[in-house]
Amino acid sequence: MSVLRAKRILLGVSAGIAAYKVASLVRLFIKSGAEVKVVMTPSAKDFVTPLTLSTLSKNPVHSEFVDSDDENALWTNHVELGLWADYMLIAPLTANTLSKLASGNADNLLVAVYLSAKCPVYVAPAMDLDMHEHGSTKDNLNLLTERSNKIIPSGFGELASGLVGPGRMAEPEEIVQFMERDILKSLPLRGKRVLITAGPTHEAIDPVRFIGNHSSGKMGFALAEHAASLGAQVDLIAGPSALSVYGSNVSRIDVKSAEDMFNAVESVFDNADYAIFSAAVADYTPEIVSDDKIKKSEDSLSIKLRKTKDILGTFGPSKSNSQIVVGFALETDNELEYAQRKLKSKKADLIVLNSLRDKGAGFSGDNNKVTLISADSQLEFSLKPKTEVAEDIWLEILRLQDEA
Repeated sequence: MSVLRAKRILLGVSAGIAAYKVASLVRLFIKSGAEVKVVMTPSAKDFVTPLTLSTLSKNPVHSEFVDSDDENALWTNHVELGLWADYMLIAPLTANTLSKLASGNADNLLVAVYLSAKCPVYVAPAMDLDMHEHGSTKDNLNLLTERSNKIIPSGFGELASGLVGPGRMAEPEEIVQFMERDILKSLPLRGKRVLITAGPTHEAIDPVRFIGNHSSGKMGFALAEHAASLGAQVDLIAGPSALSVYGSNVSRIDVKSAEDMFNAVESVFDNADYAIFSAAVADYTPEIVSDDKIKKSEDSLSIKLRKTKDILGTFGPSKSNSQIVVGFALETDNELEYAQRKLKSKKADLIVLNSLRDKGAGFSGDNNKVTLISADSQLEFSLKPKTEVAEDIWLEILRLQDEA
């Protein structure tokens, strides 16, 4: 999975011949799973049309402070655009726009947005050889570097003037790879290994029937994908689930029963820096599993159950000082009391409390409402999508890591 997946990229386009490459660049960002908005200088529209870029990005393209001459036209909010982005890229960056960025000359929308951006900014210079080698250009690039902007080096080759040398804008594939490598270096879970359990378990009664629950696995899968986006290598141990998980850094291990899940956890737990036990594991399993389908013959059927192995209760107390263990609790009454007791008895660092009393939260749905309980804090959150809940949980895990 690309680290750009689900990220918001603001692409600034200035007026250079290399602007023809921007259409391919937008397509690569979209293919990586990013959301893209484009801001152009007025002159850039002579090199590539806004219609092309709006069609590819599926967002309006902005180039003026006011979008039209209509007296009712809306002002383009450069501050809002700057705050929207997770990353900003200016490609191509001409000598003219470079000078304006360095001096803060906000005489067009692109420069105004740049000055409002709070996110990391990447620039891909593109200009002819003499301009590229001029002292003022080098000084301006140095200024941008001092201000923490990331310079994507120009390529060497034949330029529009016929001269040969540095100044070609990096190819779209090179730009995307540069950004991905740079982002990956700064991710908080880079080099870390994460174990996550997700979904239900199915405890067989016979070859046809099983005891299970309504867990979909959505919460665990969201936690796995968010961990991957933070740079971790993830071992996702999933009970029966129709969900898919994205990312080359997510290894999925499919299991069925509580025993299967215990064994899978045992095989990877020692290598995990973080272990999140979000699966809804059966507390009991049939003592005897029939080899043949049980026929319906009596008015009632009794099945003797035995306790399954307690995964959190086994691995929480055995964790090393460097490991962080997170458990989940789903309660119907005395929720906080039971969750706090579970935190202590299972030797967990964090308990994520769900309540069946919260309408719209819990199993199967896309939303959840949780309270995060650790030894020193209790954080209650409103109902929100499970993808956002995953972010909240990881923020708290990283806080615990920093304070350990």
